[in-house]
Amino acid sequence: MPILAVLTPFAGGLMLIVAVLAALLLLGLFVWSWRDRAFTSTASVAEAYDRWTDDQLLERLWGEHVHLGHYGQPPRRRDFRRAKEDFVHELVRWSGLDQLPPGSTVLDVGCGIGGSARILSRDYGLNVLGISISPGQIQRAQALTPGGLSCRFAVMDALALELPDQSFDAVWSVEAGPHMPDKQRYADELLRVLKPGGLLAVADWNRRDPAVQPLNRLERWVMHQLLVQWAHPEFASIPGFRRNLEQSPWGEGQNHTQLQVETGDWSRETLPSWIDSILEGLRRPAAVLGLGPRAVLMGLRETPTLLLMHWGFATGMMQFGVFRTRKPA
Repeated sequence: MPILAVLTPFAGGLMLIVAVLAALLLLGLFVWSWRDRAFTSTASVAEAYDRWTDDQLLERLWGEHVHLGHYGQPPRRRDFRRAKEDFVHELVRWSGLDQLPPGSTVLDVGCGIGGSARILSRDYGLNVLGISISPGQIQRAQALTPGGLSCRFAVMDALALELPDQSFDAVWSVEAGPHMPDKQRYADELLRVLKPGGLLAVADWNRRDPAVQPLNRLERWVMHQLLVQWAHPEFASIPGFRRNLEQSPWGEGQNHTQLQVETGDWSRETLPSWIDSILEGLRRPAAVLGLGPRAVLMGLRETPTLLLMHWGFATGMMQFGVFRTRKPA
């Protein structure tokens, strides 16, 4: 049989698949460009996360951790969900939370659906309160947390924590800062509720410091999309948020001892997360298809922003900043 006769049906089927995927991607791009999710108030953040939680797409694809993964130094191929768990353990060790005695109290600011809080409680014996501005996330976090874990959750605004001063042994916050319109107030609240001698661990998406290199025309367009598509008012730079922490009146100890903040850049270690976030839809097609056509469309709608995030972090326009400090006694 001539090889052409064998390959022709295969090529035809492949072209059909490509055509269908292209049509779906164009549909996703249309939805992406037609309606954004720009930040208007903290209510818009709550609404966005309620919607992402209620449609279950993120949880089905990404598991219980709505944050990036850590792929090692140097980065290596990892299971996406395992990399997310590894991220929590890496940040615990880097920040020193693994040295806290069992039963120490930890506030998880921007807890998502409670993945990090459960690890902190289960693996490190910590007593964790997770807070989010999204009622949907808190309800889901409570449902996913088994009895016996020292975890509880509450709806709360990170810029106005309904908690006493100096009430936690440690404060933990992962990828919450970009949603905060007032970075100084965010830093102040994190430190206000931290006990003297307590530990702070923060990990965030940050922009390149404008003082080092302003954005060019293309980067300004990309930055605009990263802000308006996921309800971000602004990104802080790593030096900028370090200054917010060090200048906070809540960071000053007795005898006017000043807070000293150490920072790191985990952009390289977390970069594979963005492409893995997209590939999970191909690895777990049933997770998406099982939610119906709307979930497929929503998955396609997020793809351009995920690709822009990858581009931003790969080129250095964005940086994954980590921050650690011990509050002066």
